[in-house]
Amino acid sequence: MVDLSVIVPSYNTKDITKQCIEALHQALSLQKITSEIIVVDNASTDGSREMLKRLPVKLIELPENKGYGVANNVGVKFAQGRYILFLNSDVMIKLVNFDDLIHYLHEHLEVAVLTVEVNLPSGGIDPASHRGFPTIWRTFCYFSKLEQYLGKIPLLRRSFGGYHLLHLDLNSEHEIDSPTGAFYLTRREVIEKVGGFDEQFFMYGEDLDLSYRIKKLGYKIMYIPRYRVLHLKHQSGLKNGHNQIRSQITKHFYQSMKIFYTKHYAQKNPAPVNSLVNFFIDLKLKLNRK
Repeated sequence: MVDLSVIVPSYNTKDITKQCIEALHQALSLQKITSEIIVVDNASTDGSREMLKRLPVKLIELPENKGYGVANNVGVKFAQGRYILFLNSDVMIKLVNFDDLIHYLHEHLEVAVLTVEVNLPSGGIDPASHRGFPTIWRTFCYFSKLEQYLGKIPLLRRSFGGYHLLHLDLNSEHEIDSPTGAFYLTRREVIEKVGGFDEQFFMYGEDLDLSYRIKKLGYKIMYIPRYRVLHLKHQSGLKNGHNQIRSQITKHFYQSMKIFYTKHYAQKNPAPVNSLVNFFIDLKLKLNRK
């Protein structure tokens, strides 16, 4: 058994995946911990598989693309690490001290998951890396843009900026509800305890769902900004230029909202509220697919 298994799902992002793996391999080579890199390719057709066979990774080739959660779950089955890092293929790692992060988890048994500061090319933090769970109120504030405007006011940040936890200091270590699956460091035993990713989610929302189930067990999830990574984001997702692919991805995005709500919130609310929530999700999907 090794200390750390890094699982990287891959789908038609050949050049970026190559950059990701090379930077990751360089970073891991500077650590004292033992590690392995596992790439699970979701039936790429852009030459990714041939390229990956030349890199220092354990390559798992899936016959078809069954989504992000399936790929990660397959990776866990082949992983030998005590700790698991779920890493997107469009994340670039430079100065991350994995020895320190693993030591942190070893010393804080109440913490099941941690993430670092995940930055976008624009220089700001990736909002998805620092989230509260999407309750009806938080989701309403986000989509109505109340979070965007009222969340800038210090006294109102907690009330109107809860989805992205705007009241918390991004420069300090603190507990969050969920990071993004782009950099999601956790314990193998916890992943096995909750059963891994829910494969109902094809893409989007599966990280929130995993975090929700982990926190229900009483564990903490921590944001630790002393290290940073760059997330290029949406390289095989919503920035795809093909209209049919973009439409399908948009469908997955809103479908994941329905799955999450039905699974975690619907039983707590009366039927009329559930119907209203589903109506607005369907409406958002219809408007965004035009």
